[in-house]
Amino acid sequence: QVQLVESGGGLVQAGGSLRLSCAASGRTFSTYAMGWFRQGPGKEREFVAVINWTSGARYYVDSVKGRFTISRDNAKNSVFLQMNSLKPEDTAVYYCAATGRVGARTNKDEYDYWGQGTQVTVSS
Repeated sequence: QVQLVESGGGLVQAGGSLRLSCAASGRTFSTYAMGWFRQGPGKEREFVAVINWTSGARYYVDSVKGRFTISRDNAKNSVFLQMNSLKPEDTAVYYCAATGRVGARTNKDEYDYWGQGTQVTVSS
């Protein structure tokens, strides 16, 4: 089992920045990738960004490219999401997720472990 705990959400004005953190514990040695997903009001949970735990390769949804950066600290079993130039449409609950499935990337059904979520609200 892997436990994930997010932090760093909050209320920010459009154009502002936030940094989300996710700390992993438990059987983290089996992790292939860690990702961030978000779920806005009345919307499906959608992929935001993913990072390969070994290679550091990153992939983003088009809507956040150039604004968000995913990074990791293997020593601390942590993943981060730096969010800049935030827009009201970025408002959502953001979830950290982990998977041991080789090749998993954007499909939320391929992630086995989830954090409790952290609210990000961007005001206009």
